[in-house]
Parts: sequence; C-alpha cells; structure tokens
Amino acid sequence: MTDTLYDRLGGEAAVEAAVDIFYRKVLSDPSISDFFDTTDMDEQRNKQKAFLTMAFGGPNEYIGKDLREAHAPLVEKGLNDSHFDAVAGHLDATLRELGVADELIGEVLAIAGGTRDDVLNR
Repeated sequence: MTDTLYDRLGGEAAVEAAVDIFYRKVLSDPSISDFFDTTDMDEQRNKQKAFLTMAFGGPNEYIGKDLREAHAPLVEKGLNDSHFDAVAGHLDATLRELGVADELIGEVLAIAGGTRDDVLNR
C-alpha cells in the first residue's frame, strides 16, 4: 500500500509546522492580511490543519464549512485570483522553508490549485 501524501510529508507534525509558518507569512502580507482582520486565528489554524490533513489523505477530522460557503464572505469583500495566487505563493514558500521535496510541493500545490474555483465561488 502506498503512503498517502500526508504520510510522505511527515504527518501531523509536518502539517502543524507548515500551517503555523504559512499563517505567519499570510498575516504579514498586506495584500491579503486584511481578509483575516476579524478571524479567530487559533480556530483558523485548527481548521486549516484538519482540512489539509484530510486533503492530503490523513485522518478526516475536518468539520468545517465547505470551501464555497467558507469563502463566500471573502469573495464579497473582493477576494480574487491575485489573492489566491498570493496565498499559494506563501504555501509554496512555506514548504520550501521546511525543506519539502519539489515533487511533494508539486502535489500539494496541485491540490491547492484544484480548490481555486470553489474558493473564488466560480
């Protein structure tokens, strides 16, 4: 049986480290940080960790909203492709900072890119 992407990335510890670094990058980016002004970031980090764990083939403990519903208020505030690209760039930079192999980064970014239309409600 082949290991899941979740396992190949390093499991829970890797996802936790990545999410924490990722949000530090996102929150220090003035082009997207305003979208998080009223967000409980501890709750957001926990939801993101659960979502990514599920998306990467790990245990499914995600109980949050679907992507369209979760991002609809942000789309109303102007969330668009440039913001999505900035977030994806921070995800890429985070994985590189953690020394993740290019092949795995490609898999992660393909999964993230596959969510674009749902996140942007198209």
